[in-house]
Amino acid sequence: MASPSPARNPTEVQMSQLVLPCHTNHRNELSTGQLLKWIDTAACLSAERHAGCPCVTASMDDIYFEHTISVGQVVNIKAKVNRAFNSSMEVGIQVSYEDLCSGKHCNICKAYATFVAQGPLGSKVRLKPLTPQTEEEKIEYSIAAERRRMRLVHKDTLKDLLTHSPPDTERETRDGSGAVPAEKTRVESVELVLPPHANHQGNTFGGQIMAWMENVATIAASRLCHAHPTLRAIEMFHFRGPSQVGDRLVLKAIVNNAFKNSMEVGVSAEAYGQEMSVSRRHINSAFMTFEVLDQEGRPRMLPMVAPEPGDGERRYREASARKKIRLDRKYVVSCKQTEVPLSVPWDQSNKVYLSYNNVSALKTLIAKANWTLAREKEKVRMYTLEEDKFLSFRIEMSVCITASRAFSLLSNLRRRHEWDSHYVSAELVQKVDDDDMIYHVVSRMLRHESKPQDFVILASRRKPCSRGDPYVVAFRSVTLPTHPARDEFTRGETLCSGFCIWPESEEMSKVAYYNQATPGYLNYVTTNVAGLSSDICVTFEACEKFLLKNKEDLISRLQDF
Repeated sequence: MASPSPARNPTEVQMSQLVLPCHTNHRNELSTGQLLKWIDTAACLSAERHAGCPCVTASMDDIYFEHTISVGQVVNIKAKVNRAFNSSMEVGIQVSYEDLCSGKHCNICKAYATFVAQGPLGSKVRLKPLTPQTEEEKIEYSIAAERRRMRLVHKDTLKDLLTHSPPDTERETRDGSGAVPAEKTRVESVELVLPPHANHQGNTFGGQIMAWMENVATIAASRLCHAHPTLRAIEMFHFRGPSQVGDRLVLKAIVNNAFKNSMEVGVSAEAYGQEMSVSRRHINSAFMTFEVLDQEGRPRMLPMVAPEPGDGERRYREASARKKIRLDRKYVVSCKQTEVPLSVPWDQSNKVYLSYNNVSALKTLIAKANWTLAREKEKVRMYTLEEDKFLSFRIEMSVCITASRAFSLLSNLRRRHEWDSHYVSAELVQKVDDDDMIYHVVSRMLRHESKPQDFVILASRRKPCSRGDPYVVAFRSVTLPTHPARDEFTRGETLCSGFCIWPESEEMSKVAYYNQATPGYLNYVTTNVAGLSSDICVTFEACEKFLLKNKEDLISRLQDF
């Protein structure tokens, strides 16, 4: 008898749209503005399925467009709520196209939107929690908290980078004699919000505002390059307030900076009523990256931009900073795990995304479903997970200690040598912030090695985002110019490892350690799995004794973690 198919996520919305000539630009390709309308519609429907009441778009995360879509092809959009917080929720959207003649399918983009549930008179509604069912849903649910954290610190990341940014070398090396004054690319347009532009709540449809913003940004980009540009990326639409039918929306765009093969256009939307004298309300802002493609589909070189003094120079510098952040983020976050080097360079611009990648990689490993029990020794259980090129293991036990206390003790690598005999020392190299530290770790020399290993490790810790979440401490290797590889050590690397701690009761916790075994660690792991050694179990038993010995310590030694 065939097993029943898994129940469909109740928040999932699937939308298919045939691309008609009225949806396209001059190249007979689907306009990005129209695609944004469809994305926002599908996401809103998903959010309202979960909330059971009207929802409004609060923001749309960065979107990277991989392909264009032609007339006659079908756009398939799938949206579902990844996680509900107090009054907001994250909706994940996947967009692909389908060629009906050839049967070809191709991914276009992936997006994350934040929606807020609204009650009568715009009051906030407390949302019911979402319970993920499948492995994929559990991963998205867990990582949604990390993405939310990134959104909240994005402005601070940009500010830090501008403070520490070096001079603009591209501006110094390129010939600026033919630079186009930024003022020549400025666009201002006014749109009257009519009933067809409103959503079912009477407010201006968020997708319509995004489409209008894309339109003026495209005009600004065209004025720089005197060609038809292609939109490649959008950096976060952020809705600051609503507008209604009858409002006038003033849309402004200007090229902030032009690099060798791409340009950034800043665009904003302001609203006002019938009276021009009334101050305008800032509704939305975004930054869009365009390219100009030649006949072979390769990016053309673009002219330089001469920014205006004052605000123009500020926007010019901020565009350079955002480009670096985008590149760092794509390198650290967007790459497939097998394509990312074990040790990634750490600097001020990518610290947020390295921390995100560190924690999300561990949470992804935790949420995997096919763990197999390999060994059980008294209270310690060892599980393995064989997946593609990786072998991962998990060691877990229950300990009579509060989860918060175990979290405090295990997140400080400087105390790990007290229970882990493989650690000789762990020096705190840099306190990035309250949740992230970089350590230089030295391990003891194993029998088959000629010298001890050392590691430069980023330790990222997270307290529970909501009830039922675990405490997490994630580790991954990074490289620092101040700590290069040295002759007296063999530089080791860890891609993904760390602790996950769940409270089982007021005094009991389940402590689990995860490690995605790298080649240098593989022999040690497989020896333990095969039963030829019990080092890992012995080490974890020592960890339990360490936790019990220190659980009554009233003054935490981790105030400076």
